[in-house]
Amino acid sequence: MGLTLKWLGHASFRISHEDTVVYIDPWKLKDAPRDADLVLVSHSHHDHYSPEDINKVSVAETKLAASNDVVLKEGVGQAIVPGLTLEFEGVRVHGVPAYNPAKQFHPKGNQWVGFVVEIGGKRIYYAGDTDITDEMKALKDIDVALLPVGGTYTMNAEEAAEAIGHIKPKLAVPYHWGDIVGGESDAEEFAEKAQCEVKVLKPGESVSL
Repeated sequence: MGLTLKWLGHASFRISHEDTVVYIDPWKLKDAPRDADLVLVSHSHHDHYSPEDINKVSVAETKLAASNDVVLKEGVGQAIVPGLTLEFEGVRVHGVPAYNPAKQFHPKGNQWVGFVVEIGGKRIYYAGDTDITDEMKALKDIDVALLPVGGTYTMNAEEAAEAIGHIKPKLAVPYHWGDIVGGESDAEEFAEKAQCEVKVLKPGESVSL
């Protein structure tokens, strides 16, 4: 069984490879199976950190790796901060800073994160809620970049396309559209401007990697 990436809507993803399943920022999930080996949560805003949705996908053995504030609220899990790498069975996760350099929504001092997830021989970058940052520009050897495109709280489509020029992934998937902020037009604008292959997924759709 290969590596599959599924967009679950807004900023939520499911990554599966063989018997390993990773969820990122599960929120507003519908009919989600309890199959998570690992749940990653980037920060504590309600559209990324949902105890109800974490519970929907979790079993007793499920591991949680999240920003410091989420781990404090949950009372369980491993905290991941920028620059830290955590190892799980079949998965390596590296914390990347996620912040707004010129806005107040996601301060750098909060130590909120995006993730580079290494699984099945691929490096998948999930940016979190962020604008373009120097740390993002320094990323290397990214196979798939998952970037927000909705603007206001994060990069907009044009800025996300600019970020692609720095990251240079083989494939990109836009998120943070279709709920709260951003629409399909933002995803399509990103696809037009990004200098790499882009898959604009509908909620529940998958791409094989």
